[in-house]
Amino acid sequence: MSISFTKVLQSNVTKYTLTSLVVLFMLVLLAIYSVLRLSMPSLNTSFNSQDITAPVTIERDELGTAIISASNRLDASYALGYAHSQDRFFQMDLLRRNAAGELAEIFGEKALERDKNRRFHQLRKRAQMIFDGLTTKEKQTLRVYTKGVNAALKAQTLSSFEYLLTQSSPQPWHETDSLLVIFSMYLDLQGNTIKRDMALTQIKQTFGPDMLAFLTQTSHHQAALDDSQIPYFDGDIPTLEPQLLAQANSSTITAPLEVGSNNWAVTGELTKSGRAMLSDDMHLSFAVPIIWYRAQLNYPSISDAKTNNVPNNTYPSAQITGVSLPGAPAIVVGSNGKLAWGFTNSYVDTADWVEIDANTEIALEYEPIKLPSSEVMHTVQVSEYGPVKTVNDKNYALSWVAHQDYAVNMGLIELEQTTTVDQAMALASSIGIPAQNMLLADSQGNAGWKIAGALPSRSNPANVAQTATEVQTQAWQQPQPNVPSVINPLSHRIWTANSRVLSTQDLAQFGDGGYALGARATQIRDRLHEQEQFTETDFFNLQLDNQARFLQPWQQYLLNLLSQQPKRFAEDVKFINQWGDCACADSVGYSLVKHFRAAMIDQSFAPIETNLTSQGSSLAVIKRYLETPMWQLINQQPKSWLPKQFQSWDEFAISAYKQAKTALLKQHSQDNQLADLRWGEVNKLDIKHPFSKQMPLLSHWLDMPAAQGYGDSFMPAVQGASFGASQRFIVQPGNEQDAIMSIPGGQSGHPLSPYYRSGYQQYVNNQATPLLPQTIEHTLTIKPR
Repeated sequence: MSISFTKVLQSNVTKYTLTSLVVLFMLVLLAIYSVLRLSMPSLNTSFNSQDITAPVTIERDELGTAIISASNRLDASYALGYAHSQDRFFQMDLLRRNAAGELAEIFGEKALERDKNRRFHQLRKRAQMIFDGLTTKEKQTLRVYTKGVNAALKAQTLSSFEYLLTQSSPQPWHETDSLLVIFSMYLDLQGNTIKRDMALTQIKQTFGPDMLAFLTQTSHHQAALDDSQIPYFDGDIPTLEPQLLAQANSSTITAPLEVGSNNWAVTGELTKSGRAMLSDDMHLSFAVPIIWYRAQLNYPSISDAKTNNVPNNTYPSAQITGVSLPGAPAIVVGSNGKLAWGFTNSYVDTADWVEIDANTEIALEYEPIKLPSSEVMHTVQVSEYGPVKTVNDKNYALSWVAHQDYAVNMGLIELEQTTTVDQAMALASSIGIPAQNMLLADSQGNAGWKIAGALPSRSNPANVAQTATEVQTQAWQQPQPNVPSVINPLSHRIWTANSRVLSTQDLAQFGDGGYALGARATQIRDRLHEQEQFTETDFFNLQLDNQARFLQPWQQYLLNLLSQQPKRFAEDVKFINQWGDCACADSVGYSLVKHFRAAMIDQSFAPIETNLTSQGSSLAVIKRYLETPMWQLINQQPKSWLPKQFQSWDEFAISAYKQAKTALLKQHSQDNQLADLRWGEVNKLDIKHPFSKQMPLLSHWLDMPAAQGYGDSFMPAVQGASFGASQRFIVQPGNEQDAIMSIPGGQSGHPLSPYYRSGYQQYVNNQATPLLPQTIEHTLTIKPR
């Protein structure tokens, strides 16, 4: 009896304990949910503000698009700041801190090294200097936008969960912070140009000019708008020293993400409506929330404002629809009904390293870096040419366009009131953004291209470090007034995709800041010449074009290699033959060909990479260039480059393939089955919140659902695991009802918001999402006090 009673008692205690734990767990979840609910912004409310001149409304549609209606552009800026702050303040905070080197104040020691790297550029100080020199109109815009941001921040009941997790507090927005947000884009879009030039300098110093010329030879994929061609490399393959071959380590040359974009346009000659049509998809790293924010601005046009001709009870005459960058008061890419604009990174040369000697005066400037409970004093060396870095016991100063006082301004806003391609062309050089290929289309049927953004006047861009006597110091301080452009070409087609767009003659003036290989551009160009009339659907299909034209020679080469051992590689050959000639989700052959190519490049250039790594450098920033020299090695098969353990280049290549396949199977197959290497799984789209990477338990609540991969690097449909088309935009100005704006993520950064994942499923399912707002779900009204 006593034993039975004891068992019953123990059983009841166990049940009671489990029940208590379940209840406790549910209470914790309820508490977390309640805290998150308290930090949700109010989207249906009304309040008064002394910072606007007339009533303003912020409506949200079913995707969370912020639809702003105001009586003037300043009031619209206030409202856009308010909406940005409600939905994306933490993202804005990270962007300004990233540029200023202030992340360690939130994230502690683990962000300190990154902050030190950012302080090299002293962008917080430069932002203040630039702000002081802006026009009165630009200052007013930034001040009013800032007031909108801080008003929404003040209205928040509880700080967003990111601040609760980091035990930090949101700091008010400052008018110069919007300039830091643009500087953050400079770091993303031109940071690799700086690294590239230093890597090329180290290659030249270590291996000589012949090796530099061999490694950086011109791609066979050239698609300049004037069809000009850079002559191909006609030199010999440099002999590789035996000790370099012997010391080579087997490692992956991890290329940086090719931050860039695609865009193209056709004139009205090639559309049924007679309007020009524009396509733009900007390729950036993916995170949660996605970088862009849907917005529509409605306010009187300049002509209406002058005549007081503002219609009653209707939207004002200026309607600008597109995407904005939270932290900045402008529509980055969009259409105003008469003119549409889009951008790709131009990759012209905007930075030069200068090798300085002991005669160059170097000053020390101190940058205090805050930590959560302490402070570190960081020292920056500064010269007349720019900040100074020591590499291999030599001092180099950086001359970079982002360090100039014309680098950043609010000029992009002027496009909102521009109605023709000609007018927009005149504005291009005055826009303070990283130099971009600006593509334009208007309702009159015109299409045009011009490099927009900050460009120095210097005429001697260099890929390797210059001497102090070669630097055109005064020219760096002046923006470039004469920039190439194209309007309504005879073909009626314009395209850019980060490779060289300008002529070989203009190349001497504007240089090479790390152009893309050109495979995407040539495929887009060729596709555009396959038709004589286009619709929005045609453009959308081209954005989704994942045909593997670039890898076709590699597929044929691999088949020829494996056919030497038909029994051993029978299954491999079957999958490679059936690869579908595309980066399709179900293609195993594409995975095998893609990774074989990467392994061949990594192993062939391992001797160079090993040496550079020992010097703190790498081939990574120029890996895209290695395609052409790789084929020269394959075709000529020089003995000095062949590792000693192999008797032939075929044997070496088959070994590279086997290693690539083994690595793929280890990562993606539990049963060592080739069938598991479907490209959709190997290249799975997996967009994560920054916090879930550190706290995987949060992944289910914070991340976007993983989706099968579609597309790759060297084709119009660009996509990696966390990289790709950050938006897909297509429009004929004046025909916005058929326009498209697809984005791989939602509007809100709050995980309980219905707009946290809005639009994501349409994007991954390759569905076209409308540009124009849809059904209105919320209305927020702001009245002047």
